Amino acid sequence: MTDTAPPASAQETPPKKGGLFRSSVIYSGLTLVSRFMGFFRDLAVSYRMGASATPAADAYNTALAFPNLFRRFFAEGAFAAAFVPAYAKSLQRDGEEKADILAADAMATLAASTIIITVICQLAMPWLMMLISPGFGWGTDKYKLAVLLTQITMPYLPCMAIVAHLSGVLNARDHFILSAGAPILLNIATLIFILPQTTAVGAAQWGSVGVIVAGVAQAALLVWGVNKSGAKVHWRLPRLTPEVRELIGKAIPGALAASATQVNIFISSNLASHVPGGRTWLATADRLYQLPLGLVGVAIGVALLPRLSRAVQSGDGDDAQTAMDQAMTLAMAFTLPAAAALVAMPGFLSDGLYTRGQFTAYDASQTAAALFFYGLGTPAFVLQQLYSRAFFARGDTKSPMRFALISVAVNIALGFLFFRLFGVKGIAAATAVASWINVAQMAFGLWRQGHYNPTLETWSRLARILLASLGMGLLLAAAAHWREAIEAPLRAMGLTGHALGAKEAALALTCLAALAVYPPLLFLFGGVKPSEVKAALRRGKA
Repeated sequence: MTDTAPPASAQETPPKKGGLFRSSVIYSGLTLVSRFMGFFRDLAVSYRMGASATPAADAYNTALAFPNLFRRFFAEGAFAAAFVPAYAKSLQRDGEEKADILAADAMATLAASTIIITVICQLAMPWLMMLISPGFGWGTDKYKLAVLLTQITMPYLPCMAIVAHLSGVLNARDHFILSAGAPILLNIATLIFILPQTTAVGAAQWGSVGVIVAGVAQAALLVWGVNKSGAKVHWRLPRLTPEVRELIGKAIPGALAASATQVNIFISSNLASHVPGGRTWLATADRLYQLPLGLVGVAIGVALLPRLSRAVQSGDGDDAQTAMDQAMTLAMAFTLPAAAALVAMPGFLSDGLYTRGQFTAYDASQTAAALFFYGLGTPAFVLQQLYSRAFFARGDTKSPMRFALISVAVNIALGFLFFRLFGVKGIAAATAVASWINVAQMAFGLWRQGHYNPTLETWSRLARILLASLGMGLLLAAAAHWREAIEAPLRAMGLTGHALGAKEAALALTCLAALAVYPPLLFLFGGVKPSEVKAALRRGKA
């Protein structure tokens, strides 16, 4: 697919209703490349920095988490939720020129706001760190390193604010390639800066520098892409026009509503800072469940919002219902087997992927304990992305905000309780429970307002997908139980190296077996029919 200039009016050439699958595949395909690059980045981070043995990994993960939290608040979460429907509506009602003026004013306001936040946070970071990670202790080596690294990475926030905003411009015009591919630059830059280092602290410092280099490169790429698309989103001084004030009014409640998962993760990390290696264990587990979340939840959610917004604006209730049903079925067809894998073999995954270099077997076992509970919450993490879009498409950011506040309150209460009872894995359990509560609230809210209720056919499909996923999960659980029997012949073949040893080969073979088994199970139980896959692929090529 090539990015071509959009038609002069969105009304002249309405998007095809089959475009959700195509858009999701484009976004997911590039996100898959990014996630694999991110996986190699994480391997480099864990190998060079470890977890509990050195302060570098916890400090580095803190430096990444803090600007990313604000990014979710002010860029991807808030402004994407408020801006994309407004921009799509303006394109359809007012034409490209006025829509692009709105985009330029919104970008100027967002950029100015995030620059101010960045400067304030950098100056106040010695004190903020005691709120972010109180367990590091005032004046310790870990605390000092975390302050320095977070000051280095904070400029990533305005860069990502520009990236997220311009991604919204492209997505509203049904261009998804650059917004999906931009994160690849972060992974490449981080690898380039981390791999040559020989010490954990050096890797953390230069890895933080790589984050800033990547942020600038990503912003430049999206500016070029928007200009290439035909949109005229020019740089200008901030103006609080009535349209921008309306965006801000919707973005403030939307910030927390779209970022409940990130807020919960931030709270969890705060608690984990009291345990050496705790932040890194959670961050490592987070990377693994973020794979289905990024590939499925975010990808489908990004493609869903513009289509839902257009359907709502045109009063096409049937298309809105169809879009949500398709999104639910497609998302769960990929998410439930991923969740089954995380729950069935968390130890096999964490040990096979990460135990090497500074990352010890103890670190892997603690990561696995957290990963199990994150696996139970993975479907909820994805459903949050979908349900929130149904509210945002209708300009309703306040309802999700109320639900998110309740979810955050539950996560705080359960997080403190479970952390005291079970340690770091209890934090992951609290996050999973809070996310399911958030999903239940959103589902009930949509049903009560008459906006969305899955059809009986969709419920039937979801049940069949669940059965197929459970079948695959049982296979993986058996493989994890008899892991030694799988690894023994591989060791006998001489696979004992660091790059590809017996455990890595056994994990790869097990995952390939699961990938081979799941589609037949899905077809056998009737979750998806082969004819539907062929039809969807034909629509994707249209």
